[in-house]
Amino acid sequence: MKSGKIIIVGQGVSGTLFSWFCEQHNLDFILIDNVIKNSPSKTAAGLINPVTGRRVVTVWMDDIILPFAEKTYGEMGRLLGIEAISKMDIVDFFPNPFMKESFLKKMNQQAPYISLAKDEQYLSEYFNYEFGTGIIDPAYIVYLQQLLPAWRQHLQAEGKFIDEAFDFAQLQVSDTGVQYGNILADTIVFCDGVAGSENPYFNLLPFALNKGEAIIIEAPDLPAGHIYKKSMTLAPFGEAGIFWAGTNYIWEYDDEHPTEAFRKSTEQNLNSWLKVPYKIIDHKAAVRPATVERRPFVGLHPVYKNVGILNGMGTKGCSLAPYFASQLVQHIVRQHPIEKEADLARHTRILSRSQL
Repeated sequence: MKSGKIIIVGQGVSGTLFSWFCEQHNLDFILIDNVIKNSPSKTAAGLINPVTGRRVVTVWMDDIILPFAEKTYGEMGRLLGIEAISKMDIVDFFPNPFMKESFLKKMNQQAPYISLAKDEQYLSEYFNYEFGTGIIDPAYIVYLQQLLPAWRQHLQAEGKFIDEAFDFAQLQVSDTGVQYGNILADTIVFCDGVAGSENPYFNLLPFALNKGEAIIIEAPDLPAGHIYKKSMTLAPFGEAGIFWAGTNYIWEYDDEHPTEAFRKSTEQNLNSWLKVPYKIIDHKAAVRPATVERRPFVGLHPVYKNVGILNGMGTKGCSLAPYFASQLVQHIVRQHPIEKEADLARHTRILSRSQL
């Protein structure tokens, strides 16, 4: 049943990037996805931040991941005729003296990407703040609201997209390949996000799902070209004057829907932080496919050799997906190794228990 074809399931950021690299390698593929309004990729700010956490720690593999992502999204944008990514800085408002002290300590250790603002006085016209600001530079915004539909339209025009929910009842996996309905393929790769935690081939993996919420505001008086951070992140969101206001992790939640408690809390924070008028125009929420180890799942199943996964990116999907999508394509085509901390092989023992 050799056909050379790859079936890709899911067109979030991982599926989009994996299909991009399949196309760059002239591989025959078909992508299956049904449009879900509040998927994580469609709800996310698209932020790529080179440092993380209260301790201002440089992100994993920053020297490889960040330039690779910038180059990849730039190439995608040029092909599609859109602006897919923008480079900008993060204005980090210190919420208290302790956070400022931690930031300065890192600066004194010559930590990359961070500095103090050279001139922060102009910000007082727009924000209330007491303890000064730091700068994180460079950071990036990936315009997922434009990129994902533009790529979907490209695949549709190429006859490489099936708009439907994936149905496991139609999937047959053998030692020689896979069949989905009437589609024959060598390999199937699941980029199915949160659904991966219930995927019969990968549900034994240590997913750690978490929820994110954001409100979308219109604030035309805020200076463009910056991301702002205090008790929340305030990031440009596609159109001029539109900003995404949200937080990173909500571990305890009842469902994937927006909550009134988050809206009220965020509105209170914005009211105390912003001096300029704003208007709430949307409220979004989604559950994200994070992992216990905070490392993605990349590779082919140890038992079902024709079944692969690219998942578990958590809040760092925009930065991690380009590099690991490329690695997975190289692994499938040329058997190149996958970065050890992300390689699915680290879970061979637990996945070897899954016998469908």
